[in-house]
Amino acid sequence: MRLYDSLTREVRQVVPADGRTLRVYSCGPTVYRYAHIGNMRTFMLGDLIARVARFEGLGVRWVMNITDVGHMTDDTSDTGRDKMDLAAADEGLTPFEIAAKYTAAFHEDRRALGIGDADVYCVATDHIDDMLALTRTLVDKGHAYEVGGSVYYAVESFPEYGKLSGNTLAQLKAGHRQELEIDPNKRHHADFALWKKAGPNRLMKWASPWGDGFPGWHIECSAMSMRYLGDRFDVHTGGNDLKFPHHEDEIAQSEGAVGHPVVGTWVHGGFLQQAGQKMAKSARNITRVTELADQGVDPLAFRLLTFGTRYRSEMDFRWEAMEGANERLSTLRRRMAEWAAAGPAPGPEAWSEAARAFDGRFRDAVGDDLDMPQAVVVLSEVVTSAAVPPGERRALLLSFDEVLGLDLDREAREAWEPTAEMRSLVSERDAARAARDFAAADAIRDRLVGMGLEVMDAADGTTVRRRG
Repeated sequence: MRLYDSLTREVRQVVPADGRTLRVYSCGPTVYRYAHIGNMRTFMLGDLIARVARFEGLGVRWVMNITDVGHMTDDTSDTGRDKMDLAAADEGLTPFEIAAKYTAAFHEDRRALGIGDADVYCVATDHIDDMLALTRTLVDKGHAYEVGGSVYYAVESFPEYGKLSGNTLAQLKAGHRQELEIDPNKRHHADFALWKKAGPNRLMKWASPWGDGFPGWHIECSAMSMRYLGDRFDVHTGGNDLKFPHHEDEIAQSEGAVGHPVVGTWVHGGFLQQAGQKMAKSARNITRVTELADQGVDPLAFRLLTFGTRYRSEMDFRWEAMEGANERLSTLRRRMAEWAAAGPAPGPEAWSEAARAFDGRFRDAVGDDLDMPQAVVVLSEVVTSAAVPPGERRALLLSFDEVLGLDLDREAREAWEPTAEMRSLVSERDAARAARDFAAADAIRDRLVGMGLEVMDAADGTTVRRRG
């Protein structure tokens, strides 16, 4: 797999540091409000990378953070109020109740969009000790200093500051963070907070060596990414808006602490726009995943729609295009159901030369910096190809769907019913299990598997469904 590295500004081969398992960290949601589909397009990036890596035979360890503290009202500022506190005040809930509410909504939304489970969802407030330990290390190494109960990172101690975003210290001026006021206690105007002193009305605060306070936004990702992936991992994802200051500050923190580069490849996704304007809560132009379903659109059609634009490019959301994608997805599922009725999908070892060629082109596309537009072109050509028999077409699309995540076999799966013979064998197997005749139950299971079925044991008995 080749990905565009925002740091080196080139497309480069991504090879797991250990040669086996791709370790990926994704900046996840800040759970003070519902996520919108622009946010979800960014979160889809880590999912696609993980899917393609597995498609290529690699293991994957994917970690995503859940930010439930430290995200200020101005994301580029060390001042102002925490968004969690504001949401709690607005809704009459505690900050932790706010976090639980919107974390649950995020997971519902991502599942609806086919975004698979990360291996770890690390919640910021569960890792305060990790953040304090990292802050202590940075102070001990001369990269940070305490003043008035707050701890700041000394950007002048890190000569490479600005290498990701291009915002070097020579270019930055006082007030560049758009702060409501510039803290006179800072040694340099670009220094940023690792730990902030808690004010008298602060809801979320913890004890620290420097007094009661709370972590800065940037420190959480350095602490948690290295906690779960080590101090050398392969890929870090996020939106273009996170390059500065969030990821720039993360580089300074992580590399300052361990003395070497931590992230192999930085991957950033483009914004989703609506009517030419970035989709954002502040712009009041957001669309939620639930609104898609309310309009009769399968949320997975939005996933298909995003594949028409390279992930690094800005994408404009239009309802007309959304409805078109919904119709295309429905058509694909109908064709899959038609092909399924003609017989089982053959395995790769039985594919024709034409099918193998399509498979190679699809793999080349998704491995080439996630060229999903080209992957969709290959998909469309398979659907209409006279050179590939229906069973092979379905087999190819089932394989492609490991990356696409569109649940293309849904209609075929829902339309299928077991035969009378299959139902009889299921009943016999349930009777054998009830009698604790496990040898007979296993023999019947083998017969069902031989019929091309997947056999599942549940508390209420055996269920079967067609494989592939």
